[in-house]
Amino acid sequence: MKLLMATAATALILGTSAYADGHTASFSDMTFDQATNLNASELIGMRVYATESDINNETTIADGGETEWDDIGEINEIVLTRDGGVQSVIVGVGGFVGIGERDVAIDMDQLKFVREEGDTDDFFLVVNASEAGVKDAPEYKTAAPMEDSIKAGTDAEVNGNAEVDANKAADAEAATETAMEADAEVDASTDAQAETGEAKDADAPMEAAADRPIMTAPSIEREGYADVSVEDMTAEDLTGARVYGSDDEDVGEISELLLTDDGKIDRAVIDVGGFLGLGERSVAVTFDELQIIRTEDGSDIRVYIDSTEEALEQQPEYEG
Repeated sequence: MKLLMATAATALILGTSAYADGHTASFSDMTFDQATNLNASELIGMRVYATESDINNETTIADGGETEWDDIGEINEIVLTRDGGVQSVIVGVGGFVGIGERDVAIDMDQLKFVREEGDTDDFFLVVNASEAGVKDAPEYKTAAPMEDSIKAGTDAEVNGNAEVDANKAADAEAATETAMEADAEVDASTDAQAETGEAKDADAPMEAAADRPIMTAPSIEREGYADVSVEDMTAEDLTGARVYGSDDEDVGEISELLLTDDGKIDRAVIDVGGFLGLGERSVAVTFDELQIIRTEDGSDIRVYIDSTEEALEQQPEYEG
């Protein structure tokens, strides 16, 4: 009996060991090595540069050397194959603060990791391409599964047929109301102009807010800085940037960017005055009133306006 129990116990131990080995074979005993390993999460959001010069993964550059390349955008996504390989990185190129941006796919084997010279761990993601090549690159799109596309099309057709009659009636009623309102507005506008003897000049300068005059952008020259167009900036660059008067007085900071209904950059909101966020006054100005300068390495951005802090505090307040 003792022999039987000992034999059973031995079999149970050996069986448990074999079961454990079989269920842990998918896992590896790995230690992250910064010299050879890289987390995919680190790549998301990294800037990608393009150059026509010959480069490879062994190429190194001096500090600030990346300014010689074209900054084409940032990585928004990484696409894997079903067998676990990295196929492409998806880069958002063009546009401004996300408007007009489009995604392009870059094969992973075309993306080069270029390190900075010295003991630094900094590296840059670079692809061999020209500026024209980036502009002509095909747009990356995600195709919907065929079944979903068919179902969506069928549903849309059924719903559309059901709504046609109702829409026709609604459109007719809305058109009548719109015509009546337009006639009333024309009459009111005509009467108002007749009373005041004034009509708005279509060629008059655009006003930033509440009928205030547009200021002229300053022309500041600062050693180590160069003028930069707002189209070359990102929302991250501009939001939080300090704003200075012509005499280098710190007058506030850009707190947000405003867009028109068609998605174009319209104005910048400057928070002026106050202390620790208390008593601040928000003023909306156009970018035509601002001068933006930046260091060659992009490490510092300064925004100038031809106004003092006190004068800005007298401007109409932007209330959002």
